[in-house]
Amino acid sequence: MDTALTIALDAMGGDRAPGIVVEGASLVRQRSPNVRFILFGDEKQLRPLVAKDPQLLEHTEIRHTSEVVTNDMKPSMALRNARQSSMRLAINAVQEGEAAGIVSAGNTGALMAMAKFVLKTLTGIDRPAIATFLPSMRGDVVMLDLGANLECNASHLVQFAVMGNIFAKTVLGLPEPVVGLLNVGEEELKGHEDLREAASILREGGLPIKFCGFIEGNDILEGAVDVAVTDGFTGNVALKATEGVSKFYTQVLAEAFRSSLLSRLSYLLARPTLRKVRQRVDPRRYNGAMMLGLNGVVVKSHGGTDALGFANAIGVAIDMVTFGFNDKIIRDFGSLDAGNMSRPKAAAPA
Repeated sequence: MDTALTIALDAMGGDRAPGIVVEGASLVRQRSPNVRFILFGDEKQLRPLVAKDPQLLEHTEIRHTSEVVTNDMKPSMALRNARQSSMRLAINAVQEGEAAGIVSAGNTGALMAMAKFVLKTLTGIDRPAIATFLPSMRGDVVMLDLGANLECNASHLVQFAVMGNIFAKTVLGLPEPVVGLLNVGEEELKGHEDLREAASILREGGLPIKFCGFIEGNDILEGAVDVAVTDGFTGNVALKATEGVSKFYTQVLAEAFRSSLLSRLSYLLARPTLRKVRQRVDPRRYNGAMMLGLNGVVVKSHGGTDALGFANAIGVAIDMVTFGFNDKIIRDFGSLDAGNMSRPKAAAPA
């Protein structure tokens, strides 16, 4: 980047805030010296932490607020009563043009509610979607929605597909991403009516998307698609199940290597390979869920991440701004024939 880029940080959001927020910002400054930050939170806590890094201190503004959105606060309550919270003021900074994007590790529901209320959605998009990267056998996979919309109709799923397609092109650099709809089977008659209708639109609506049809859960990590589209309920369950399986196998493998002297010796020989595997599937590497479809860049970090994970979430926000993701969504949605985004409902299976 040739020009300065400002990112607003909710310094009080997350299980280990504000420490990991400041440490993450410091890591980003080392990699991207043209980035500056506005930190929203308790100045008494933030000032000593920021002062540990003179370079960070020079390029960071601290704005004091004593209000914090807690993890158990309902989105509606946060929207009404937390207008001076670190989360809300960080979002306001994006709306007012002071920052190019916001990163928070706080309450996901509250972040989405506030961001949608303050920033509004982009033209052509009814509902924002939460998207993230997942590792697969063939590279990274974009998956959305991951919890913002528990119930979706066909039009919403088609919009998610368009946004995911643009994201894969813009950030992953894929010239023609393969898009699939997550379902209980690959057959055309499987799944509920909205899924079948969305598939029909993506297949026959003339949209500039390489749609492969329905996919199953195992297809995601196998790399059968570049973009996996689903409703927020299913997507969140699939994501958490994947994370759970990863932790399970990590623990089982660690216990196996500690089970005997020979196993410990085997670990010493396998350690370089295991280190590569751990780096490949490290959840911190994929930290930073994007709230796509908002009129501003909003990134949600995992609440329990560490400084490296939070730094990667900031990196996602920087990439979205640098690559002009929202501008491309506006351009691509504007060029689409609105009639192609919806069509009569598909007939129910016999």
